[in-house]
Amino acid sequence: MAQMGGRRPLVADKRYSAARPQPAKPAPKPAAAKPSRAPARRRRHRNPLVAGVAWLWRGIWRVIWGIGWRLGLAAALILAGAIFYFQSQLPELTALLDARQRGSVTMLDRDGKVFAWRGETFGGQITAETVSPHLKNAVIATEDKRFYGHFGISPRGIASAIRINLAEGRGPLEGNGGSTITQQVAKLLCLGVPFDLAKWKTEAEYEADCRQGSVWRKIKEIPFAVALELKYTKDEILTIYLNRSYLGAGARGFEAASQRYFGISAANVTPAEAAMLAGLLKAPSRYAPTANLQRAQDRGALVLGLMHDQGYLKDADYTYAMAHPAQLSQAAAARAGGFFADWVMESGPSFLTRETTEDVIISTTFDQRIQTAAEAALAAVFGAKLREGSETQAAIVVMSADGAVRAMVGGRRTPNAGDFNRATQALRQTGSTFKPFVYAAALDLGYTPDSIILDAPLTINVRGSGPWSPENYGKEYYGEVTLTTALARSLNTAAVRLSEAVGRDAVRAVASQFGFASTLADGPALALGVSESTLLEMTGAYAGILNGGTSVRPYGLIELRLQGEDAPLIGQTGGMGERVITRAAAAELTWMMTQVIEAGSGGRARLPDRQAAGKTGTTQAARDAWFIGFTADYVAGVWMGYDDNTPLAGVTGAGLPAEIWQAVMVNVHEGLPATPLPTASPESWRAAPTAPPGQGGNQNEDPIGRLLREIFGARGN
Repeated sequence: MAQMGGRRPLVADKRYSAARPQPAKPAPKPAAAKPSRAPARRRRHRNPLVAGVAWLWRGIWRVIWGIGWRLGLAAALILAGAIFYFQSQLPELTALLDARQRGSVTMLDRDGKVFAWRGETFGGQITAETVSPHLKNAVIATEDKRFYGHFGISPRGIASAIRINLAEGRGPLEGNGGSTITQQVAKLLCLGVPFDLAKWKTEAEYEADCRQGSVWRKIKEIPFAVALELKYTKDEILTIYLNRSYLGAGARGFEAASQRYFGISAANVTPAEAAMLAGLLKAPSRYAPTANLQRAQDRGALVLGLMHDQGYLKDADYTYAMAHPAQLSQAAAARAGGFFADWVMESGPSFLTRETTEDVIISTTFDQRIQTAAEAALAAVFGAKLREGSETQAAIVVMSADGAVRAMVGGRRTPNAGDFNRATQALRQTGSTFKPFVYAAALDLGYTPDSIILDAPLTINVRGSGPWSPENYGKEYYGEVTLTTALARSLNTAAVRLSEAVGRDAVRAVASQFGFASTLADGPALALGVSESTLLEMTGAYAGILNGGTSVRPYGLIELRLQGEDAPLIGQTGGMGERVITRAAAAELTWMMTQVIEAGSGGRARLPDRQAAGKTGTTQAARDAWFIGFTADYVAGVWMGYDDNTPLAGVTGAGLPAEIWQAVMVNVHEGLPATPLPTASPESWRAAPTAPPGQGGNQNEDPIGRLLREIFGARGN
């Protein structure tokens, strides 16, 4: 223990160490979890071509999107600008209801009833509230069943129309257009472009341009239609449509169409009538009931079906309407007076008729009953006597003794007939219907119906032409005959001898003063009707014989005034004029002409219950056949022939024309009392001295009286 004095190094005492608290040992750090290493996948190498295409597509899409939204924004701004522009240009509603640049002419018959229209008729302004609810519903059901639910255009309707067009082999915009009523109004307004004579020669050209279905026009319709929706209410847009739509037969707007076809206001139409009117919108000319009533009724039935399916018609109303289709008014069904109306239009100044900018009312002499009677008679005779498909034409004029034209048939309705008025426009040789003027001149100079004239072969040397020898029809001659017999048998040589005896100048003067306005022949053939005239002129000349020898100017216009005005602008355009022959001569000639029917060539014209007078006429080679005559009430003229001057086969004035005249006059006089003609009795002239008859005539008149007559040419009253 030598080392006790020094310090021993401390030695840990197990006991002591155990009893002494020991600082806690830090917990061992858990070993970091080693990530489990999945088996390494083999890296796929992308096809460079696919990567390049994808990269290119992403680039293109970024460009398209960048351009697209900018273009879309620009298009939206342009559309908004266009809508704003169109809206600012739209006028007040009332300025858009009457679209016509020209006026109309409405014609009234002798009883004051409407029978014809010319130009575009505007029946007056109507609104969606004042028209019949049936009409409003029919238009919406037919044209735009979602009208009250869209904003001017209907994408669904356009898509449906494109589908239908493609299915039917047409272009996407050909045929059905899917247009809403608002878009159709945009077309009717020509997208706001007004009519300009410097750009369009006629309104027809203007409207045709407005109706073009080009892609650009379709695009322009969209902002214009939306502008309409913003400017006007739905009912106001429908009001424009109801007033501006063309509905056939010259009717502009539903009021005019309703008046024209049914004779009633659009406010009062029935479901069947409303359906027929709405059906016209698809094709006005094709479905116009005046053109083909059955086709219009079939179209109306289709519209009724749409109205029923869409809940606008109850079952009972639908059934009734289908069983009672719409019918035309009496005036519209008759379609009477077309040729007459055209003639009246020509008789007035153009600025008040054909080119009027005002609505004009013309009162006329027209009689619808007589017109119907004449048309029915012509149809009956031709139907019974002519072969089917014959192109033979005919014309009829009926007038009163003062020249007031009551009826006019300008031709038969054949496939190639056209609108040529054979009563007023066709200049034809008159044949023997001219002979009464020869006898009128003779009677006025003192001849009597009993004066004697020679009927025998005759040759006259015509200066510059050589000898001319007229012949009788049938080449039979009767020697010395009375003037009455010569006229009744229509003897040619007797008429020529009489014309030469009284002088051609006297004959021409009488014919001209009676209204024969055409150039009259100079030679001896004058007496045989080689000069040309119209049926209207000839019938008017015969009216002068009936009225006692006073000339007449045929007329149809009585009064012309502006609609809404009482004072007429134009009065009667014709009537009786100056005296041509004495009343006694006219009475004698009338008696002679009764014998044409009673005992001569006009026997087929004899009437069963009244006196009639007339004259047949057939021209060389039978190119024209005539019969003109009169009763105490009416004068009527009938002409037959071909437009190309082809000779008639087996037809003379004594045949079919006389039969047609007889049928016409029987119909015309139905219900009228029989009135005797103003004729002179044979005793009245047989008791008086007779005039010098020339060839083979009675020489009982004193020489001084005869000389004075020849020098001064007697004209009495």
